Formats: sequence, structure tokens, C-alpha cells
Amino acid sequence: MFNRRALIGSSVAAAAALALTACGSDGGSEATETNGTVVVAATPVPHADILNYIAENLADDAGLTIEVEEFTDYVQPNVATSDGSVDANFFQTEPYLDEYNAANGTDLVTVAAVHIEPLGLYSSSVASVEEIPDGAQVAIPGDGSNGGRALALLADAGLITLADGVDATLATEDDIADNPKNIEFVPLEAAQLALSLEDVDAAVINGNYALEADLSPAEDALYSESPDGNPYANYLVTTEANKDNEDVQKLAELLQSDEVKQFILDTWADGSVVPAS
Repeated sequence: MFNRRALIGSSVAAAAALALTACGSDGGSEATETNGTVVVAATPVPHADILNYIAENLADDAGLTIEVEEFTDYVQPNVATSDGSVDANFFQTEPYLDEYNAANGTDLVTVAAVHIEPLGLYSSSVASVEEIPDGAQVAIPGDGSNGGRALALLADAGLITLADGVDATLATEDDIADNPKNIEFVPLEAAQLALSLEDVDAAVINGNYALEADLSPAEDALYSESPDGNPYANYLVTTEANKDNEDVQKLAELLQSDEVKQFILDTWADGSVVPAS
């Protein structure tokens, strides 16, 4: 089944990629002149929903105009931010950003922690963690930080044991000390995880993609992260040169406002999205 919002986001991402190829990249070395307007790259749910709420209800009083460009992957928003095609992005955790910067030589920085999306283990074939069969195929995010986070979730669920002292944000299959069910891990691009549920026994799915697939960590997951003390907040991100831009700072304040916290609590009352503080 096709997702119309995903198709729109893919078109935007493709256009942005073409623009980056044509124009080149300056690595974000100069601050963007926003003049009361902030262009933000975001994944559709919940990030674009939160930004659109601000644009429609809070931005005018702050003297701010917010333009949201939706992307459906975890790479192009950072590319566009580094290049200056957008002023900031809103979709990622700090461990993911750290990994991206290290791999790409970029200087993107966090500005404001906004919310947490608990990671969840889902299945269309079994109803509990205990029912996951021996030799099961379990899909996990293919990037390092989210892959490590997924392995930590599976360890918490009792399906595997990680070696002592392993940093969960850096864990790989080599760090698995015990795998009693002989689970076969299937790394996939994060956006494909929900689509894989009919082909694997279970999948660990990032919160935003679970929401797009109408899955709730609280109601549908076999096992999910606790939001309490969760280190995987989603951040507003921009370049080092642009982090003190007045309009970016205004947006950061709005994203952390009581109004936005209440919007998150009301909109995702099942706990699928939780304010970061």
C-alpha cells in the first residue's frame, strides 16, 4: 500500500538532492540569513506535525515564519542542513548525529531536545516476546547508532545478552555474548522496517516510522523502551555557524515551550511520543 505523505516526502528529498548536486556544498561554513523565516527539514510524523502546530498557533506571536520541508529518510535532512538548503532539521537523536558527523566530516550541532519516541519491537506473526521462534529473523535499523539501540532493546527484552561494559549506542552483533534463540539479524534502512513485517518474524522500528505505519509503542509493540531516563531525545539541529541565529533560537524556545509539551501529550496520549523534559 502506498503512503501518499511518504511519496510527497520522497519527492522533496529527491529535489533537494538534485539541488545539492547542482549547487555543491559549502559545509555550512556561513550562517544562514533567515530574516524571521526558518526553513526546517523534518520527517513527517511526529516532527512535521509538531512544527506545523507551532507554525499555525505560536509562530506569529514570536515574529517567526516556519517553512517545513518533509523528508522520509535519515540522510538528506542532514545533507540539506550542512549545505544551507535549509536552516535546521528536526528528526534525529544525538547518538545518530554524532555518528553522522564523524562519518561525513560535518559540523552539525544540537540546539534543543524536544521529545522521545520509544523504540519498539513489533511482529505480525507472534503476540509476545516469548513466542519469537528459534532461528527467527529480526529486522533492525542498519545505521550504527540505531542498530546499537535496537540490540540494547532486544537485550532488555531478554532475547540476547550483550557483553559486559558495551556502550549500547555503539553495540554491534560482535558484542552479543549470548543469543539463545539463534536470532538472525536483518539490518535494513530505517524507513523500510515497518514494511518488512510481513517478511520477517519481528522488527525493531524507530518511533516515527512506527507512527507512520499506525503502530503504537505502547499498544502494539511486543516490547518497547521506557521513556524514563531515555537518552534518545529528538533534537532540533543546525550548523555550528548557525546555532546562535536569532530565528533558530526562537524556534528552539517554541519547541520546548509548555504549549508544545501539552500538544505532544494530547496528540500522542498513548505515550508513543513523550516530551523530553
